[in-house]
Amino acid sequence: MSNADSLPVLAWRKSSYSSDNGGNCVEVAVNVPGHAPVRDSKDPQGPALIFSTAAWAAFITAVRSGKFPTS
Repeated sequence: MSNADSLPVLAWRKSSYSSDNGGNCVEVAVNVPGHAPVRDSKDPQGPALIFSTAAWAAFITAVRSGKFPTS
């Protein structure tokens, strides 16, 4: 079991689709080998979902190919 002191400081990258006025804000940590932590940038102290890099890549591919409906 590790404690918070042993965890890396996460380098978060905001989605290019996020707006500065509080809408659709998603950030992904880019410095965690093998994992893709994802959080709501409006709540940076809140929870993050952690996906494998393979699962995150599959999701991004599906989004880019139009597999999900848009609003």
